[in-house]
Order: sequence, then C-alpha cells, then structure tokens
Amino acid sequence: MMEEHNNIIELIDEDGNTLSFEYLMTLDYKENEYVVLVPLQTYEDYPEELTGDEVVILRVEQDENDDDIYVSIEDENELDEVFDVFSEIISQDDSENS
Repeated sequence: MMEEHNNIIELIDEDGNTLSFEYLMTLDYKENEYVVLVPLQTYEDYPEELTGDEVVILRVEQDENDDDIYVSIEDENELDEVFDVFSEIISQDDSENS
C-alpha cells in the first residue's frame, strides 16, 4: 500500500508497519519502471538496516486494478544495474550543476 504527500511516500510493509521515504526519481530501464527513495528515518528492525545514507530502489508494477505498486527487487544483478543507471544520472546532474 502506498500514500503520497508531495515528495514523501509512505509504504506499508507486510507486517503493517509504516515506512516513510523521500521520493527522488522515477527511471526507466530495460522496459521496467523503478522508483528511487531515501528513508526518512533509521529502521533498525529490518534485516538490512535502512538509514538515510542509502537509497531504496523498487520496481513499479501494476496490480489487478492497474494501480501502481512498488515491488522489492530480488535479483541482485537487476538491482546493481538499476543502481548504476541511477548513479550515472546523479553524476551527470552533479557535473552540470558544477
């Protein structure tokens, strides 16, 4: 489940916990769409601690009602490739603003 408030997105995990993220961007890669998010607080109860020092990348899919849902990426290669695309975009933005 997802709620959007400006650039803040709240995701509800499978245990019913609300996690707040800042939306950074949506990017297309290999016929898929992905969102890049930054955790707004530290979530220590997760196997991989979520902090504001990292980004979370989720694949955008549609449910049976054609509503967007965000799905964790299980394939490490896919995640690495999408992160590389994100890093390249950020590097280009940084060099243009310098």
